[in-house]
Amino acid sequence: MKQFPAGRIATASLGFPRIGQQRELKSALESYWKGQTAEAELLGTAKQLRERHWLLQGEAGLAYLPVNDFSLYDQVLDALVLIGATPARFGTGEVTTERYFAMARNSREQTAMEMTKWFDTNYHYLVPEWSAELPFAVDTRKLLGELREARALGLRARPVLLGPVTLLRLGKPVDDGDPLLLLPRLVEAYVAVLGALAAEGVEWVQVDEPCLVTDLPAAYAEAYRTAYAAFSQLSVKLMLTTYFGALGANLPLALSLGTAGLHIDAVRAPEQVQSVADGLAPAQTLSLGCVDGRNIWLADLSACEQLIKPLEAQLGAERLLLAPSCSLLHVPYDAAGEAVLPGWLAFAQQKLEELRALSLGEEGAGAVFAENARRNRERARAESSIDAAVRTAVDKLEQQHFRRGRPYAQRAPMQRARLGLPLLPTTTIGSFPQTAEVRQKRAAHRKGHLDLEAYEQFLREQTADCIRRQEAIGLDVLVHGEFERNDMVEYFAEHLRGFAFTSGGWVQSYGSRCVKPPIIYGDVSRPAAITVGWSRYAQSLTSRPVKGMLTGPVTILQWSFVRDDIPERDTAFQIARALRDEIGDLERAGIAIIQVDEPALREGLPLRQAEWAYYLNWATEAFRLATSGVADSTQIHTHMCYCAFDDVLPAIASLDADVLSMESARSRMEMLDAFRREGYPNEIGPGVYDIHTPRIPPEAEMRGLLELALEVLRPEQVWVNPDCGLKTRAWPEVTAALTNLCRAAEAMRARLAG
Repeated sequence: MKQFPAGRIATASLGFPRIGQQRELKSALESYWKGQTAEAELLGTAKQLRERHWLLQGEAGLAYLPVNDFSLYDQVLDALVLIGATPARFGTGEVTTERYFAMARNSREQTAMEMTKWFDTNYHYLVPEWSAELPFAVDTRKLLGELREARALGLRARPVLLGPVTLLRLGKPVDDGDPLLLLPRLVEAYVAVLGALAAEGVEWVQVDEPCLVTDLPAAYAEAYRTAYAAFSQLSVKLMLTTYFGALGANLPLALSLGTAGLHIDAVRAPEQVQSVADGLAPAQTLSLGCVDGRNIWLADLSACEQLIKPLEAQLGAERLLLAPSCSLLHVPYDAAGEAVLPGWLAFAQQKLEELRALSLGEEGAGAVFAENARRNRERARAESSIDAAVRTAVDKLEQQHFRRGRPYAQRAPMQRARLGLPLLPTTTIGSFPQTAEVRQKRAAHRKGHLDLEAYEQFLREQTADCIRRQEAIGLDVLVHGEFERNDMVEYFAEHLRGFAFTSGGWVQSYGSRCVKPPIIYGDVSRPAAITVGWSRYAQSLTSRPVKGMLTGPVTILQWSFVRDDIPERDTAFQIARALRDEIGDLERAGIAIIQVDEPALREGLPLRQAEWAYYLNWATEAFRLATSGVADSTQIHTHMCYCAFDDVLPAIASLDADVLSMESARSRMEMLDAFRREGYPNEIGPGVYDIHTPRIPPEAEMRGLLELALEVLRPEQVWVNPDCGLKTRAWPEVTAALTNLCRAAEAMRARLAG
């Protein structure tokens, strides 16, 4: 293995992308799920990826390599397996591979565990289900097995654990108990895990506690003290790891926990660095997250060096560790083969190289620092990043651009008269199955093997078939199926100025689901219509309403790698202006319903409540800027995924969308509790079909979910739809599930009429 000489300051990684450079894990998982390969082959691929990633990090000169950051699906689920806290409804005893995936993806007997967003990222985790009956039977086989694998390669491994208080805080009770009552048994399980690592001779353990950068209730602050007092009796050294923001008011708490080391995010919160350094105990190590683990831009090595040098003088090199701000799970694998924005990008491998240069310092890596400075100057001066006309247009926006003509109560009768829909209208969220044939034709067209005329003829055939299928199923409001779209963000970005696209910039969203975020590098504008032709064509095929389908400005922003040289608010308004023009063109083409999806609205919420108002103000303004130019009789829909509505319900109401659809099947309408408490005047489509698994929910199950919804909402408020788009599903299961959905709606209409 290639080894670099030691730098003046040691370096570490907090985690590495799991999916592989060619998305090998995705392929292995999906082959296993389809029954095409055996469990042993899946596990073999996983082992190969782990070893490859460890060796790559070792070659970059890291002093500490993460172990146990790899997962077949989700690190939170892995933590539950480790401590024996998986939901009892999936069975007890040893967690087999089959049972593991049943918790993640549904089984014939049980719906899967609920998913939600990992803090303010686009990664989804499986939500722990806390109940008094959990056994907390520790199972260290995966943890110790991977530790031994890394050591067999001659590597210095640092196991990664999701911290106990963050794990507890991220879950939800499924009985009437307080999750904090589980703390003694939870801590006991963690003590057993740490004891097992100590018995293996482990020196350092990385314990991730990102909840320390959030607003922390007093009871959870006390839980930290209780847990880490118990850990202080163990021989292993703990690197208390925080990221995604500043410790803020929790800094004294973090310092009081007595861990041997403390990792902080110096990218998102550089202002905290000196106060943290000043508060460290004499022997405590500071892990400085100085390379951005969340974005893909080249680091400014000179600026990082200016941050590091005073700390080195204050603490000494032996008490300082350099690392990414967070796990590199959130960035792609390698930028070396990318043709776009040459020299400006840093994916996971390049970030390791940046750490390597910083460990040597400018004196030891002068040529690297000089080249880095040149590239950063080049990016700052690039004329392609600035469009004066776009900036002037945003500066001239007025209040009238941010509000509809009439309030919802006056718009709704006009829309109902125009659309003529039944009570409990049925629809879908937008996309339909992207079959192997669809993907093959798209790839052939992109490679130049299928000309535009033949490709568009194929898309027309797919669209017409999709309309016929929806009519046969009995849906009331149709969609064109989105067969021309590769991704709900990338497709729009490809038609807007100011975006760049990678060939291999994949990141994991959940399980085997990977996304390739576009890169916003310049000012955004729309040179021509994007969706109008396909929407007009689909509407010409049917007398039923066909929704125009757009991705909202905040979601395009959040699900892209965003430029860091202007405020995000300004970029959001630029995108919103472009979408406003598109919506106007759809309306003029006769489209009566236009859906503008904002699943990422909640995900962008700052982790500190004091910062919410500013973000929610500009985020909701961006949505209204995009949608407020339509006539009152045109119905605006929006869709949100895995959203904690309690946090943002007033903001959702301020979007002033006529219809909101949302994911709620896995949680059995729990998300409607917020609407029950706060009230919501407009219309809602709470999902009754979980599309994230191949399971076909029976009609009775969907009818039961509608009954729960109607306990909270008025019948005239309720739409009936799946949780999300159907792109990843197959036609047979989609047809069966949507048929059951329509039958459930018909049964409820009959009940309400009787």
